[in-house]
Amino acid sequence: MTRVLVVLNSPTSLMGRLEQWLPEAGLEPVLTPGAELPESLDGFAGVVLLGGGFMPDDDVHHPFLARERRLTTEALDDGVPVLGLCLGGQLLAHVTGGSVTARSGETERGMCPLTVLPAAAEDPVFGDLPGVPDEPLWMIENHEDSVTGLPPSATLLVSSGDCPIQAFRVGDLAWGLQFHPEARPERVATWDEAALSDEGVDRTALAAAAMVHAAENEAQSLALVRAWADVVRENAK
Repeated sequence: MTRVLVVLNSPTSLMGRLEQWLPEAGLEPVLTPGAELPESLDGFAGVVLLGGGFMPDDDVHHPFLARERRLTTEALDDGVPVLGLCLGGQLLAHVTGGSVTARSGETERGMCPLTVLPAAAEDPVFGDLPGVPDEPLWMIENHEDSVTGLPPSATLLVSSGDCPIQAFRVGDLAWGLQFHPEARPERVATWDEAALSDEGVDRTALAAAAMVHAAENEAQSLALVRAWADVVRENAK
């Protein structure tokens, strides 16, 4: 199968549903911790950048980020499709001239309704998702840092009132997402209860609300991942 580099930025931000969905879509995910990233993308036809609870330029605490940024730039230069999730999307924005703000005030937790914009109509990943654009895109969010300035060459695809930059495309083959299509809604019930309580969030209520739109979330997330996998296979060299 077509090999895809999957960057593990944090031991708590795993592949989730991608572990099953990528192979089903004809891709072989090679899960690689940040500290073990290769020097180049030779042998890989795509890159997935997973999440993590830190900024994309926090090299002091996470020195592997410098190599991850270089590999992302290599992918952009060589036409290797990229899918950045939460921190991964922020890293994509960072290397392409966007702005990422720590504790931006756009904090989101749990299942969130998002708006797919008209600009996404012809997008190969977001252009044909179930229920869209008549209904919201339902996705799991868990962040306090945000992309607050779109990269100059980017196209905004998904937005919301709470966090305007939810998904964007840079060029033809790189997508940055603030949300988590890989995350199962059931996982919300395992989040740090004390930390949520400190924010004034009731984990029990948050977990119950996440399940209300679980079916829509799974269908839309699966379609998104399959569409990105199609792009990878079509552009494999």
